Amino acid sequence: MTISFGSRLVGPEQPPFIIAELSGNHNQDLSRGLAIVDAVAAAGAHAIKLQTYTADTMTLPGAHRIEDANSLWYGRELHELYQEAHTPWEWHQPLFARAREHGMLAFSSPFDETAVDFLETLDVPAYKIASFENTDWPLLRKVAATGKPVIMSTGASTLAEVAEAVEVLREAGCRELVLLKCTSTYPATPQNTNLRTLPHFQQLFPDTLVGLSDHTMGVGAAVAAVALGACVIEKHVTLRRADGGVDSAFSLEPEEVALLVTETERAWQALGQVQYGVQRAEEKSRLYKRSLYVARNVKAGEIFTKENLRVVRPGDGLPPRYYDQVLGKPSRQDLSAGTPLTWEAL
Repeated sequence: MTISFGSRLVGPEQPPFIIAELSGNHNQDLSRGLAIVDAVAAAGAHAIKLQTYTADTMTLPGAHRIEDANSLWYGRELHELYQEAHTPWEWHQPLFARAREHGMLAFSSPFDETAVDFLETLDVPAYKIASFENTDWPLLRKVAATGKPVIMSTGASTLAEVAEAVEVLREAGCRELVLLKCTSTYPATPQNTNLRTLPHFQQLFPDTLVGLSDHTMGVGAAVAAVALGACVIEKHVTLRRADGGVDSAFSLEPEEVALLVTETERAWQALGQVQYGVQRAEEKSRLYKRSLYVARNVKAGEIFTKENLRVVRPGDGLPPRYYDQVLGKPSRQDLSAGTPLTWEAL
């Protein structure tokens, strides 16, 4: 199965599709947002993704304060946090334009139906459904009705919720769908990433592609995900984690994005196919298999023993499986040390 995201094909027969999530790491500075686009494009990312919402489309002032002491955003009031993290809608067009200048795709996660209407005016090639929005059926139907490919994260979701979301999207017109395994903790840990879910996801939803929305540090989880069938990898990105920002602590820097692109593609290339026997590339290496060699000078009629016969490289002599069979047999001719043993010498 292959899906077209604009001009780019995505699927098991293609290199992994790497999405750089800008999120709020622009730190409310458009020039910084543009610089991040430039940096991840140079690093080889295939797409930049924004998040399209306002604080008021997400929550209400005073509705919630984060009380989890382990959260990056402990003590923050939710409306205030979204106000800091949101990407102003008027920035979308210049950010998208900059991405296209670099040959990257650019799209977004809408968080309500008005965001879909807005993104349609920018002719996005695809939509992303965030984990916390995958139970918003009106939003799912709105996105599916565009007829464009959909990528949906599945963090903090029951399997029933995922299955229902897939059904809602399908019934509303979505034909091209990617499901991302996601752990909705920030950052996630390798221990709670559970990548073995990916092939099971593919079995449960065979008419979709699978991928990983990765909140872990580094690139190890993403590389492993590709080995388990992920066609899409999404990672948050920034210029430097030390610059701060709402998501900076678990975001990749440009050099790490380049590593992600390189290593996930290597993992994909290494998958290959089921292969046994000698590959063409290995044929010359067959010379270095071990074989039977005369280790000491041997006279005609002399018996082969463990002292005058060795199993060594290269492979010009008899295969080692004949070693026991040859021991105790006489030589037909004089042989010098270093001579490969052949049937003619017996």
